[in-house]
Amino acid sequence: MLNHPEPLMTGSQRVLVQAAALLAVVLLVACAPLPSTPANGAGKESHEVVWRQGGNPTLAPLLRQVTPAVVNVAVETQIPVQDHPFLKDPNFRRFLETMDIPFPESMEGGRQQSVGSGLIVDASHGYVLTNAHVIKNASRITVTLKDRRSFSARLLGTDAAADIAVLVLNSVPAGLSALQFGNSDQLEVGDFVLAIGNPFGIGQTVTSGIVSALGREGVGSDGEGLGGLIQTDASINPGNSGGPLIDLNGRVVGINTALLGPTGGNVGIGFATPANRALAAMRQVIARH
Repeated sequence: MLNHPEPLMTGSQRVLVQAAALLAVVLLVACAPLPSTPANGAGKESHEVVWRQGGNPTLAPLLRQVTPAVVNVAVETQIPVQDHPFLKDPNFRRFLETMDIPFPESMEGGRQQSVGSGLIVDASHGYVLTNAHVIKNASRITVTLKDRRSFSARLLGTDAAADIAVLVLNSVPAGLSALQFGNSDQLEVGDFVLAIGNPFGIGQTVTSGIVSALGREGVGSDGEGLGGLIQTDASINPGNSGGPLIDLNGRVVGINTALLGPTGGNVGIGFATPANRALAAMRQVIARH
């Protein structure tokens, strides 16, 4: 029995068939399940946004990789003995001398404690990067890891222009991990970022946001204006200073350094020193030692 060939399609019929096939492929892709990680957590983790079973996006695998390299920095500062504030008034001093009245005793010195954040940048040498203003006038520095192990540290050097300081652990433990730097020159307004640090000393905290602006000028603490900063709405509070601002590849794109808020808390305007600037300053500090 002879098989009769199918009749040839016209040009318009062929276009309709091709369009239908393309539509079918698009529908198959659109209806495919989202990438997911196994429910038991098995499988290789990557520095990308992933989806849990059920289709919920999560940054948990990324943060499991980077947060062990973010540290708390506790600083103890010696407050010197000071004259009673009344003695600063020369008229008051003359009055006491004229009346033969003993001067009031000097105000006792003491110790002041403050907290900040930092990141491990060299696991083998125990180098930790933080803000210069975090460790200003420090008499004692303690670095605490995410697993709550604490180590004394000493100041290796600072770069006030970039507001960065390099610390070195006095005893380098095994198992440290270090963060990698990204290229902050490639940042654009709208890029997603994460801020990691120790706000108000409550412990390691992660917040998220975007790059709100680039090249902000005249921002800083203690009247020392810093320029060329990254602005972000990722929540930055007192205690976050010195912690990393990271991108969604887990790379450091900035060092959190300042915030703008009428009450000293976060109102969605935080600032970070660009990673390229911080990295260059850090290398210069290390090269001098």
